[in-house]
Order: sequence, then structure tokens, then C-alpha cells
Amino acid sequence: MNERVLVPGVLSGPGERELAHLVRQRVAARLAAYAGEREAAGLPAEDESARRATVGRLLAEELGTQRRLALSQGRPVMDTGAEERVAQTVKDALFGTGGLERLLADRAIENVCVNGCDVVWVKDAAGGWRRESPVAASDAELVELVRTLAAHAGGEERRFDRGMPRLNLQLPDGSRLFAVMAVTGRVSLTIRRHRFPAASMGELVRLGVCDERLAAFLRALVRARKNIVIGGGTNVGKTTVLRAFAHEIPPAERLVTIEDTFELGLDADPVAHPNVVAMQAREPNIEGQGGIDQAELVRWGLRMSPDRVIVGEIRGAEVIPMCNAMSQGNDGSLSTIHASTSRGVFTKLASYSAQSPERLTLEATNLMVASAVHFVVHLGRDTTGRRVIGSVREVIDADGAQIVSNEVYRPGPDGRAVPATPLRSETLDDLVLAGLDVQGTGFQWWGAA
Repeated sequence: MNERVLVPGVLSGPGERELAHLVRQRVAARLAAYAGEREAAGLPAEDESARRATVGRLLAEELGTQRRLALSQGRPVMDTGAEERVAQTVKDALFGTGGLERLLADRAIENVCVNGCDVVWVKDAAGGWRRESPVAASDAELVELVRTLAAHAGGEERRFDRGMPRLNLQLPDGSRLFAVMAVTGRVSLTIRRHRFPAASMGELVRLGVCDERLAAFLRALVRARKNIVIGGGTNVGKTTVLRAFAHEIPPAERLVTIEDTFELGLDADPVAHPNVVAMQAREPNIEGQGGIDQAELVRWGLRMSPDRVIVGEIRGAEVIPMCNAMSQGNDGSLSTIHASTSRGVFTKLASYSAQSPERLTLEATNLMVASAVHFVVHLGRDTTGRRVIGSVREVIDADGAQIVSNEVYRPGPDGRAVPATPLRSETLDDLVLAGLDVQGTGFQWWGAA
């Protein structure tokens, strides 16, 4: 199963591999020299588009040189298909994503799953899976590709070997890559694409995640500085919805974002969010030292004068400092969590709290959650498979082993959120002050609970 695969798009023999190595070296050297000449002339560095055009020009020139050299020496000239494979290999290597480049360039692809160099599956936006051609000539080459991606990620030491058989990182385009080896039959990696890096409430409506009325309600929740936890299963769009919520935060506010791996990218938009500190958890180095988890980063973030704290995903001990942040003046904070139902969010919070160093009891956890979280928004899929918001709960109080909540939106027959229990009158008053148009958006039915 781990034999070298000969397919279009992958180098098919020693001659092609040698030529690709030579051309890559020459193009890289000329590219560096060209960059030096621009700098000496006082010109700015090329942007990504211009750099790709320069690489294309240099690559064509070098292939032409090698073709003429082969003719002059009486050697056979490579056919057009072989030159195209060499050119693609060189471009992929220079831009850091190797055989994955062609898949990452396809904006219709949402997920990429590689179960060995030649077993490649991709999922499109409609949720359909299809088989793709190999991304490397062998599993050993696939390991080297992953290590190259880790080196290009920069910022910290990232191993990928039998001693550290997993790797979690962000690719240059913002996609998230997770790779494993040694614990699987073959080297495997998964790439999750973010098709909507600048999501907004309007975008959620356009995508069918919610309707206009629910979007107006959610917008008011953010502007009224309600603490919100977004729940849902894997790959239902929690990060996209979190970005849409963050889009409603005024630019004047200072944000601290905390993530296991950078995904949110709020600091990348200086217009919408000019005052952002983005922090990422760090794994221990080769000696097992220097690891920093999300729980510690939340504590650090609270010392950085944030108006709101945003945790990309609650997945462990950070639940306690996150709830502390929400209940001690950082209202309007946001986070996501994996949970199969909106009520199940409370169970997951309690489970993480029980596993944390503080070992809180269920009753203590529920009191903490009830004082910190104002709303839970849960995502699922409708009967057609489309990602949708299905449930919204308002947290009311804690009663021993139970969190008391009102499901103000519940799943309808098609799985999409429909109005259910009325909001409490004081909550509705807060939302009206935050700009919710009760008459104009059809919320007249909401009275005191």
C-alpha cells in the first residue's frame, strides 16, 4: 500500500525528480537575487500575487534553458506533460504546501482528508465526498511535506515523528491542519477550510444558517454584552458563527482571543478590530518544557485589560477561568464548545470543570455557569443537511444539579430554529436598549416569562 504512485500531477521517475530539484534550486536562487535587487533599489517587497507571477516567469525561463541544454548535448527532451509536472512540483514546493497546493487553491473544497499519500478524499461545500489524486509520491514524502509545513508555520518548535506523532497547525491561507503518524496504519492528515473568514450576521442569513429575525436577535445579544457559548457537533460552523458574532463588536473595544490553534483571525482586520491580542496555546518542546495551555492563557488575558475575552473553543480546564472572566466584568465574552444539544452544553461544561485541577462539584459548577453564561446558541443541520442554528437557550439560574434555562428558540420540524419560550422581561429590555426593534422585527409576542 505504500508503493510509489505514478499519476498525473506527481513526478513519475528519477529524471523528473532530478530536474525538479535542479530547477527549484535555480529558481529559488534567482528569486532571492531578484528580491535583493528590489530592496537595493528601494522598492517594496512583492505581494503574494506578484511573487507567484515572478516565479512563473523564472520557472518558464529555467525550463527553457534546460530544454535547450538537453538538445545541445544530444539528450532526449522531456515531453510537455513531464515539464508540467516538474513546473507544478517546483511551484508547490516554493509556496510551501507541496502536493496539497492544487487542493487548497480550489475554494469549493471544504475539507481535505489524506489517509496515506495516495488515498485522498475531499468534501465540497454541499457536503459531498469525492476521491482525488495523490498529494505525494510516497508516505515518506508525505511526512516530509508535513514537516515542511510545520517549519513554515514558524513561531514555535513543532515536531512530527514517532516521539511526537501528531501535529496541529494553521496553514498560510488560514486552514487548520491536523496530522498523525505511527498510531495509524499510514500517515494521515486532515485539513479544515474556513470558507468565510470575514463572516457577518448578514452572511449567516445569506448562507441559510438563520433567518433575518433570528439574526437581529443574535446581533442584539452581542451588542447588549451578553456572554454567549456556541455549541454544536464537529464541522457544523461554530467558528464561522463566532466570527459573525465578533463582527458585531464595536471597533473601539479591546479584544483578547485565546485559541488552541489560530483560526479566528480577528487581529487580521485592523478596521473591524484594531485593538486585538491573539494568543495561541503552546505545546512542550522536545525536552517537555515550555508548554502553555488555554487555561493559563485565559488567566494571562484577564491581566491585559480586555473589554471582551474570546476563547476559540472550550475543551478542558480553561472552562473555569473563562467563566470567571465572564462573571467578573468582561461581559460580552464568547466561546464555542462541542455538544450534541443545547442542553448538552451544560453537561460538557460540568464535565470539563470536574476534570480541571480545581475539581469542582456539579453544584459548584452549575452556580459558576449560571452566574457567567447568559445564552447558549446551538448549531446543527436541518432535514436537508444544511448547517443551521437550531436552538437558543437563556440561562436563568442554577438549582443544585440542574441549570435552569429557557429555550427561547427550539428546533422546528425541519431542524431550523423557531420561536419558543418568551424572554424574561429584563432581558428583553436590555436587548431593546441595544437596538433590537421589537415592533419592526416581529418580536411583539415576547412578553415577561
